[in-house]
Amino acid sequence: MSEEDDASKTEDPTSKKLSQAREKGNVAQSSEIKSWLILLAGMAALVSLGPFMANNIRRTVLPFIESPDALTVNFNLMPVLLVGMAKEIGLIMFPILLLMFIVAIVSNVIQFGFLFSLEKIQPDIAKVSPLKGLKKMFSAKSLMEFLKGILKLLAVGFVSFSMALPMLHDITLIPSMSLDLSLERINDIALLLMVGTVAVMTVISLMDFTFQKYTHSKDMRMSKQEVKDENKQSEGDPMIKARIRKIRMERAQQRMMAAVPDADVVITNPTHYSIALEYKMDDMRAPKLVAKGVDHLAMRIREVAKAHDIPLVENAPLARALYASVELDEEIPAEHFKAVAEVIGFIMRQRGDLGPATGSTGMQ
Repeated sequence: MSEEDDASKTEDPTSKKLSQAREKGNVAQSSEIKSWLILLAGMAALVSLGPFMANNIRRTVLPFIESPDALTVNFNLMPVLLVGMAKEIGLIMFPILLLMFIVAIVSNVIQFGFLFSLEKIQPDIAKVSPLKGLKKMFSAKSLMEFLKGILKLLAVGFVSFSMALPMLHDITLIPSMSLDLSLERINDIALLLMVGTVAVMTVISLMDFTFQKYTHSKDMRMSKQEVKDENKQSEGDPMIKARIRKIRMERAQQRMMAAVPDADVVITNPTHYSIALEYKMDDMRAPKLVAKGVDHLAMRIREVAKAHDIPLVENAPLARALYASVELDEEIPAEHFKAVAEVIGFIMRQRGDLGPATGSTGMQ
């Protein structure tokens, strides 16, 4: 990635990009955290299970140390004896090995949760390219990992040597000790060295985890153009969305104009607003708005109404109020009942559907 590309990536990654990266197994993770937890688990196992394991190992190897002369020297029998001893030691060591395996899995779950991705293990011809391999080998990230490994070895080696130096005298005496005392002393030395190593690894792991988080966040950054392109993909192209809205509006207007011939009255402004109302006294509790429009659309509603002999009633305040408060196919609200009832009653009396002016439209 060039410096220009890095400079253009100034935006925080979107949730979609982070989700896609996670599906591919691209998450922030520190191998040092895994090593640290395994060492910590190993130290805990050494403290809790060390005496038990040492005792069982002692019992397994004791015949080979105390009385080797009693063993039958037979080239056919020796492999069987050695394989049997290896199996017994393996079974003794199995709990701690199983614990470390579980801890290795848990260390990943702690860092980035449960994740299963086949992306990392899928064969890719590009990955075996010698040129790309050389670029990756001499990249800044590889150099950082190399320096980190050297510093880690130096730090752990320095601490371990500093702690082991006072024990050199004890180590030289181990061959002259009994087997039980030798194993006990070796266990104490190993435990002390492990404590020092875990302490160093704690610092290294915290630093590496912070660095990996920062690096991953930096790698996931996006340019402003990438954010715009992703928004277009997620929400759709604005031009296409505008075209779809226009088509939907045109279709809605067509359905609305088709409903105008069913109206009983059109209330006008008279020039800017047109409101078409339908009211069937026997079937409706209140009049229903079947069409409304302003300016050009209002003119079209009036033209359709005139073509179908639907009466036009001029009432500017009522037309504006109904346009603002009532949607298509909705009944008019109670606060407009009186004004609309007067208009409907006037039309129905003209048609002879009602008696004199004292007649009722049936609106409650």
